[in-house]
Amino acid sequence: QVQLVESGGGLVQAGDSLRLSCAASERTKLAMGWFRQATGKEREFVASITWSGSSTYYQDSVKGRFTISRDNAKNAVHLQMNSLKPEDTAVYYCTANVVIFMESARLPEYWGQGTQVTVSS
Repeated sequence: QVQLVESGGGLVQAGDSLRLSCAASERTKLAMGWFRQATGKEREFVASITWSGSSTYYQDSVKGRFTISRDNAKNAVHLQMNSLKPEDTAVYYCTANVVIFMESARLPEYWGQGTQVTVSS
């Protein structure tokens, strides 16, 4: 059972940047990514990356602002978030799955506990 632990959340102002990180408990050939859930809303897909790192996928609203990357030597995945907006406020979850995922309807198998990101206007 792979365990995922997020770090890097916090309170920032609109326009600021934040970098989220996720460490996996073991080395596995899993696709990894991020979902988020704002208060009163359903969880939604944010970004994902294949195990090799050769392909990345993003929700339309974060394209050009967020960048996902991974370091397989450290069993880690990162989400660089630039030009943050108040609507990015949510709990961000690190996720992993055998098969790459790129939409909200298909939930990954493995989930972290989540880290809060709050963007003030």
